Amino acid sequence: MRIAYNHQVFSYQEFGGVSRYYSKLADKLFKQGQDVKIFAGMHRNNYLCNLPNEIVKGIKFQKYPPKSGRLFQWLNSMTNHFQIKSWQPDIIHETYYSSLPTFKSDVVRITSVYDMIHELFSNQFSSSDMTTHSKKKTIERADHIISISHSTKNDLIKLFGVEEDKISVVHLGIDLNAFKQTKVKNQFVEKTYILYVGSRDGYKNFNSMLKACAISNVIKNKIIVVAFGGGEFSSQELLEINELGFKEGFVQQVGGNDEMLVSLYSNALCFVYPSLYEGFGLPPLEAMASECPVVSSNTSSIPEVINKAGVYFDPNNIDEMCSAIEMVVSDESLRYRLVQLGLENIKLFSWQKCALETLEIYKNI
Repeated sequence: MRIAYNHQVFSYQEFGGVSRYYSKLADKLFKQGQDVKIFAGMHRNNYLCNLPNEIVKGIKFQKYPPKSGRLFQWLNSMTNHFQIKSWQPDIIHETYYSSLPTFKSDVVRITSVYDMIHELFSNQFSSSDMTTHSKKKTIERADHIISISHSTKNDLIKLFGVEEDKISVVHLGIDLNAFKQTKVKNQFVEKTYILYVGSRDGYKNFNSMLKACAISNVIKNKIIVVAFGGGEFSSQELLEINELGFKEGFVQQVGGNDEMLVSLYSNALCFVYPSLYEGFGLPPLEAMASECPVVSSNTSSIPEVINKAGVYFDPNNIDEMCSAIEMVVSDESLRYRLVQLGLENIKLFSWQKCALETLEIYKNI
């Protein structure tokens, strides 16, 4: 079976969950003997550098010239048209949303849907954002849709009216080897801290987490809140941190590579995931793989991923969030139990399993 992945997400992302998903998927299918090709065009993606040369057809740029992103998308679309048509695949898996197909053909088309954030939180995006329009067009021409969670599948049915039998659920995986590497030392290793990971705006609900920590006599100005990634704190965030009464150094933002993140997970009292919505949510699994206890909101797909390996709270209830975090940081035996449950839970999520289930869908379609 010839399986083609088009350029879209690899043009958009240097790093990122979606491009990581497709690179892992292509690699596992190739190692299972499938004829797989990523038609990446003139891309910026770093994950593709780790794949066998036989898989990737494209040229890597360190970055595109300023204001040239749309031009490269157009050039890659034209290149994909001829390359994929010449290769004659059995399956085209479109890697992101586009109003127009890579090329017009009767070849079976698959697409994956990761979340419905643009639809559920439309007020957090520009009125000129075309993601929803492109997503609808992509879904309309697809022969089948892969959803990365049952929650996202239900949202697709509810918000877009997609027929249930047109959607299959395949969970993402986690690369356990990445969390067994030698851990670098981080600046908090001798301190007690709780960890937050990723962007902090809008539905990510970081501000509510800060408020929950600020009302806690157990946490405030006694346990450091570390926010990894997401860029430096804005002036507005610094103002809010000050207004909540945190002393200097008790709320910190840090950046770094994957090795630093693993180190931060491994030494944290707990990882807190206060998000209002996630299409899947890999950070809790990363925390579990690093033997870090998980405290999380109970919305959308999150319980589907965490299962029984976390302490839950309502992300709209500051008092409940505070109590959940306090419970975990104050109870060593509970933290140990959560770590053991986490190590069992991550066995359910592997890239090998993801690839096998995806291949079965390809064959059926």
